[in-house]
Amino acid sequence: MKVAVIGARGRMGQAVCAAVGAAEGLELGPQIDLDAGSADLSALGEPGAADVAVVFSVPAVALDHVLACVRAGVHAVVGTTGWSPDRLDAVRSELDANPGVGVLVAPNFALGAVLLMRFAAVAAPFYESVEVIELHHPDKVDAPSGTAAHTAHAIAQARAAASAAAMPDATNTGLDGARGADVDGVRVHSVRLRGLVAHEEVLLGGPGELLTLRHDSLDRSSFMPGVILAVREVAQRPGLTVGLENYLSL
Repeated sequence: MKVAVIGARGRMGQAVCAAVGAAEGLELGPQIDLDAGSADLSALGEPGAADVAVVFSVPAVALDHVLACVRAGVHAVVGTTGWSPDRLDAVRSELDANPGVGVLVAPNFALGAVLLMRFAAVAAPFYESVEVIELHHPDKVDAPSGTAAHTAHAIAQARAAASAAAMPDATNTGLDGARGADVDGVRVHSVRLRGLVAHEEVLLGGPGELLTLRHDSLDRSSFMPGVILAVREVAQRPGLTVGLENYLSL
């Protein structure tokens, strides 16, 4: 299986190139820079150039990169965050015109982070209060992180399915942003600090107790097992999939 990497010169892109090169049965294909133009992306459509593309570009251009993959008939594994419903719908529309192509958009490829999301959704209906804290390096361009937003959505869905009561919060005065972002009724707080890589905590509180779930990615190598798993699986799952958990039989 030949694997292209879009965003190959970035820190994540370089790690993906190394992981693909070391993986049995995978061959590194075109390595395309973040600011790739149409000429660079056209290489994806050349016969035998790539079966799968791993996309770690930036939110401003990621949609164009994914659409180019789909049009070329190349499956895409996407680690870029910042996907709005409208942007996902644009991918779905292009996939409708190219049946058989698979696209995975994953907020996080660390297996521990995916498990944390699932654990949080399982636990959330049993607790009166739930909040999310995500901590990243200061070069990250989006806040909250895609992982934190995905976690908050899962928590909200689990609580709604269980008919859980609204979470208590008596705050009626405060500085803007002091209570974090509101993601489907779940508060999400973002920290940007030099020295961090990617970290997430979910705090669940009830009378007399606190449950803390935490995952720490200390190095970008933590994402590579999930990336390689997705590369091997995406061709078997046509259409759009959001979240690596859908590939883990959880």
